[in-house]
Amino acid sequence: MAAPDRGPLETSLVNALGALTAIGPAPGADTLATLQELFDVQVASRHCDLAARWLRGQGKGYYTIGSSGHESNAAVAMALHPTDPALLHYRSGGFYLARAGFEGVRDILAGVVASTEEPISGGRHKVFGRHDLAIIPQTSTIASHLPRALGVAFAIGRADRLGIESPWPADALAITSFGDASANHNVTTGTVNAALHCAHQRLPLPLLFVCEDNGLGISVRTPDGWIESAYGSRPHLRYAQVDGTDPEGVLAVTAELGERVRTQRRPAFLHVRTVRFGGHAGTDVESSYRTPAEMRADLERDPIVATARRLVAAGHTPASLVERHDALRSHVYDVAATVAEWPQLSTAAAVVAPLAPRAPAAVAGVVRSATSPADDTPLTLAQALNSTLSSLLSEHPNLLVFGEDVAAKGGVYGVTKGLLTQAGAARVFDTLLDETSILGLANGTAISGFLPIAEIEYLAYLHNAEDQLRGEAATLQFFSNGQYRNGMVVRIAGLGYQEGFGGHFHNDDSLTVLRDLPGVVVGVPSRPEDAAAMLRTMVAAAQVDGTVSVLVEPIARYHTSDLLEPGDRRWLGTPDTSRHVPIGTARTYRSARDGDGDGDDLTIVTFGNGLFMSLRVQHRLAARGVHARVVDLRWISPLPVDDLVREALATGTVLVVDETRRSGGVSEGILAALIDAGFTGRMARVTSKDSFIPLGDAAKLMLLSEAEIEAAVDTLLG
Repeated sequence: MAAPDRGPLETSLVNALGALTAIGPAPGADTLATLQELFDVQVASRHCDLAARWLRGQGKGYYTIGSSGHESNAAVAMALHPTDPALLHYRSGGFYLARAGFEGVRDILAGVVASTEEPISGGRHKVFGRHDLAIIPQTSTIASHLPRALGVAFAIGRADRLGIESPWPADALAITSFGDASANHNVTTGTVNAALHCAHQRLPLPLLFVCEDNGLGISVRTPDGWIESAYGSRPHLRYAQVDGTDPEGVLAVTAELGERVRTQRRPAFLHVRTVRFGGHAGTDVESSYRTPAEMRADLERDPIVATARRLVAAGHTPASLVERHDALRSHVYDVAATVAEWPQLSTAAAVVAPLAPRAPAAVAGVVRSATSPADDTPLTLAQALNSTLSSLLSEHPNLLVFGEDVAAKGGVYGVTKGLLTQAGAARVFDTLLDETSILGLANGTAISGFLPIAEIEYLAYLHNAEDQLRGEAATLQFFSNGQYRNGMVVRIAGLGYQEGFGGHFHNDDSLTVLRDLPGVVVGVPSRPEDAAAMLRTMVAAAQVDGTVSVLVEPIARYHTSDLLEPGDRRWLGTPDTSRHVPIGTARTYRSARDGDGDGDDLTIVTFGNGLFMSLRVQHRLAARGVHARVVDLRWISPLPVDDLVREALATGTVLVVDETRRSGGVSEGILAALIDAGFTGRMARVTSKDSFIPLGDAAKLMLLSEAEIEAAVDTLLG
């Protein structure tokens, strides 16, 4: 494929280079060498954008979103350390090339053609990332990478304090770049607020925010002066503005801010004024919302021309710069022609390979090697979780426990009580009342040498921040081809049946959003001994496989002691510190018939509060001569399909008892799994209503009841 003729943007650049005259004093020798390197990087970045559009026009390329006009961010990279972890804006191509060198041209264009040779995602997405360059890949979700950057910066300071081995140097700072439109997103404002909250408390947080301000969010204009007004006078945030047409200014201001962040361990905000050439992305037509005069005015602010102007002042001729430009252009298009023929992912198995690797034997080995002493004291669910967290903190020096109210108070329900005293405030601590920051902290610390256990106080609160699981935590291994991992556990208090309390936010019974996350493990324990073992399994899976797990803990069962009668203490359990509950395995409770231990009339499939209710119903059914086996799924993602099918076939009749809503609830997946497996027996389900949960006794009208379960059994069995 021959390189294309010059288009309008390139023609404008070449004409401007050829017409340059020497203005101002010549830069010094050291600065000159830096400017020469900067010019090469900026020109290469520009032609990566142009070549990407060309590849798409040839039917060889896919998603394109360019960095043209933003090439001044290359100077930001050059002014910082190459080992500083960076989480980049999708227009930070110049920054990437400043670290990667000309090898980065291949990287970027391999991403454009979705080639398996692309070094970070292996053809799964066009992202800026490379493990050996400390560039952590991000998808294009607006600003969603900023909370992780907060967590990385937090981890740098906390690892140094605790003596934890970190992938980042002790003097590193975290860099995160974003656009001016993203600066208005609640994720950005929340992240900056959390950073300043840390700074206010004098907690080390070496984080450099870099806002690349081109004045547009797709077609929506950012008002003049808005970024400075919003961020220029915030307490504890050093702010500096620099124009991208001043390359020496970008280098100097970035170096000054970076040194301040690095030495004082406090956040700073670098506001870089840029322009944007060529529309937002893909087929966006800029002329549909911008005037010709505006676009011509932006061409006068081309950062490449600005760098070239300083080189001319140092003695370079315009003709030599045009010649250098043409040589770089040829190199980029040669690379583009080469990568266009590179292979792409060709099988579904290859696509999903890094999504959720599982090494169950290794996970089991970690669990069984637990060193905490066993305790045969019967415990409630809350006590079992507390005891297990205590043991895990002793066994894993890099384990952190954090969330709202988890420290001094010990959690709303006492699950984390005493952990602060045991492990100290550096490892067990309260966060802001901001779920996005909590999960971002988990994402960032997990990639930085820690094993985070983050708590979301109530299930409904997760929805404020679910993209930090969906768009960030769940995708990292996938989009880094397994090179980066953020193994973590998220504990969530949830589900219904809180007598006389709650309403919608405290009795939320929806798990749909969690089951829709590829690779994320979701467990719902009911029994104390299972909760302890499942938590241990999740921590081991985070350590071994980088697994992201969510443990949804039924609030109504936290302090339950009795099952059938007051004082029977049949709901207490004795956790075994070395007990392993493999991911995706169920537990069956059988109803005895004449002492033979079988429940062969009916299989009840359930989880969470449903187990408590189903076991009570099972007892009453047995008194009527109906013997059921109750299957506690324990894991709702992945479902324990093998165990489910085996227990269904044992009786040929299945009732799914699902405390979540009928539409979009867990029961839909259970019945689908049985049908997929070829089960042809009788099936039915009983669920909670398709409604939010009201306050007080009216909640009982919406939530599944034992009477409804028993009636459903009668209907199913005729």
